[in-house]
Amino acid sequence: DVASVTDSVQDVRNAGMTNANPAILLMIRKLPEANIIQTVDGIRAKLPELRAMIPAAIDLQIAQDRSPTIRASLQEVEETLAISVALVILVVFLFLRSGRATLIPAVAVPVSLIGTFAAMYLCGFSLNNLSLMALTIATGFVVDDAIVVLENIARHLEAGMKPLQAALQGTREVGFTVISMSLSLVAVFLPLLLMGGLPGRLLREFAVTLSVAIGISLVVSLTLTPMMCGWMLKSSKPRTQPRKRGVGRLLVALQQGYGTSLKWVLNHTRLVGVVFLGTIALNIWLYIAIPKTFFPEQDTGVLMGGIQADQSISFQAMRGKLQDFMKIIRDDPAVNNVTGFTGGSRVNSGMMFITLKPRGERKETAQQIIDRLRAKLAKEPGARLFLMAVQDIRVGGRQANASYQYTLLSDSLAALREWEPKIRKALSALPQLADVNSDQQDNGAEMNLIYDRDTMSRLGIDVQAANSLLNNAFGQRQISTIYQPMNQYKVVMEVDPRYSQDISALEKMFVINRDGKAIPLSYFAQWRPANAPLSVNHQGLSAASTIAFNLPTGTSLSQATEAINRTMTQLGVPPTVRGSFSGTAQVFQQTMNSQLILIVAAIATVYIVLGILYESYVHPLTILSTLPSAGVGALLALELFNAPFSLIALIGIMLLIGIVKKNAIMMVDFALEAQRSGGLTPEQAIFQACLLRFRPIMMTTLAALFGALPLVLSGGDGSELRQPLGITIVGGLVMSQLLTLYTTPVVYLFFDRLRLRFSRKNSKPVVEI
Repeated sequence: DVASVTDSVQDVRNAGMTNANPAILLMIRKLPEANIIQTVDGIRAKLPELRAMIPAAIDLQIAQDRSPTIRASLQEVEETLAISVALVILVVFLFLRSGRATLIPAVAVPVSLIGTFAAMYLCGFSLNNLSLMALTIATGFVVDDAIVVLENIARHLEAGMKPLQAALQGTREVGFTVISMSLSLVAVFLPLLLMGGLPGRLLREFAVTLSVAIGISLVVSLTLTPMMCGWMLKSSKPRTQPRKRGVGRLLVALQQGYGTSLKWVLNHTRLVGVVFLGTIALNIWLYIAIPKTFFPEQDTGVLMGGIQADQSISFQAMRGKLQDFMKIIRDDPAVNNVTGFTGGSRVNSGMMFITLKPRGERKETAQQIIDRLRAKLAKEPGARLFLMAVQDIRVGGRQANASYQYTLLSDSLAALREWEPKIRKALSALPQLADVNSDQQDNGAEMNLIYDRDTMSRLGIDVQAANSLLNNAFGQRQISTIYQPMNQYKVVMEVDPRYSQDISALEKMFVINRDGKAIPLSYFAQWRPANAPLSVNHQGLSAASTIAFNLPTGTSLSQATEAINRTMTQLGVPPTVRGSFSGTAQVFQQTMNSQLILIVAAIATVYIVLGILYESYVHPLTILSTLPSAGVGALLALELFNAPFSLIALIGIMLLIGIVKKNAIMMVDFALEAQRSGGLTPEQAIFQACLLRFRPIMMTTLAALFGALPLVLSGGDGSELRQPLGITIVGGLVMSQLLTLYTTPVVYLFFDRLRLRFSRKNSKPVVEI
């Protein structure tokens, strides 16, 4: 007669939905050391058993699964790896025009990769996008040493030398060159191995994988390659002119043209010196001007959204907003599945997870879909839904409705509440930012109820009785527990929601006094509406407010952070309010500060290794003179493809430091040997070295270039991470190949003349007595 009893688990303060159907959401996260593919497969295998345990009226479904895009991304990288191997082998065949000769360096690829797999297993590494990218790039590296050894052996065979003798003589001549090339390349990765923070943890596996592959290829090139050459290749009669056929004719023409142009360059060294200095200046300008970001924006096929409604909204109205937003999103043709829920820490908040159709079934990227939905979602009154593409790598920070955060701190809560709206309004007007929102919410609806203690005492009313009445009317109370053999059920008492969701209910409430009489609440209490903060955030003992933001299409993170810093300066924010980036934006700024240090450390490490190998201070500088042109090519290629400079592009720059100097090492080694044993002048020695090493330089450069080219042309899942690496390497190799064939000989002669000038100054005349 006085109550209705229902068997229920529903709570109006929380609502979960999947594609417009009520749902209870269970989120499963793997352990850090677990394999995500195996974890998902294990969960899917368990589903039939779980379905058999629940009533038929309940449907158990997977609302969101990241594994399909991860599987597709890994498959794309594996296909890219196979294409890279095929292209590298094709380059070797086109130059050598012999199946036997092609097989020899081709063997270095599987041997090096299989050995690298074993080392990765021992180190506890997994096959992921970064490690597979390292293996893809390694395909162009692991054949370099074998190509240098094979080409020199082939040169002796073409001169009429017997195979075994050619293998021994050819390997002996280039053994130091190969060791120098490999050790100096591994030296590039030493700063990456010692790098701290998140970038260091991310790049360490990449660096170790490449270093192991290069080390194995070095051993293969000095052992297996000469052995196979001695047994598989045949000597040919010496001929004055190489066979001019197909690629051979083209190579001879290129070599003759290079020789003619090189003579002109060596007679105009000042002009080449100006070009060399210009590339250094252009490097500095391009690095400052190019947009920068932390990681490339990925399209993982999943969007995440945060709902922020009016601070005075009710639980029931919030559920209606969730349904409205879900309908708008489900109507988009690129959306496959939508899951959302309200409630949690704040009454006016909610979360949504949106699964997009596979990349092959939609034309738009995730960011383009967000841009399209943003205009439609903005028309919904009383609430906003902020969408962002889920990324594989997202760094900490506070819980926010956008990808990047800027946190304001102050010891004065009043100062923070005064300046936060001003700063948020100024940032919202910036074209470099989108979806600007804040977690500061201090306008929540509140009803202040004030007791008249004198009247309560006169009427015989206890404060505890009044408080208990209000708690029972507007809250829930567990009054008992029903125990059964298999389960237990809580008995929760609450007032009929029809009476507890209207403030006018206060006028209809009665309190029982000590005499058992019902006294209206209005006799001894007054109430009035007010505002109160929904929450007060703190960080490091200071009041904190986080302003979150996303990036519009075509805007880089560096442009956004510079705009925010500039705005904070223009606003004249007092010292009592401090602002700093947090989460991904904070790590990005830390990485920006360490990028130049990392590049300089890599160059210094390579210089030290080369200095030890050559026992000279000068020759390592000649070898490192190849780097400016590679940097210009890499940065120009990024600008051409409208790609910002990211951590992945930084990896490409580091790789270029190790790759492009190989050309100079081959030139310098043969020039020094020609001066020592042949008695040639420096001009004659470097000219002869450039012509002799032209073919292996072209082969190794094109092998590395074609090994990275599939990364540039790759599409599908995960291509956003691979493309900047390929663009950087290909652009750097092309520009370096065009310039270093001319600048390196000029720099070699410059340092040789400089060395002679200093040696004459330091030499003392001998006086006979």
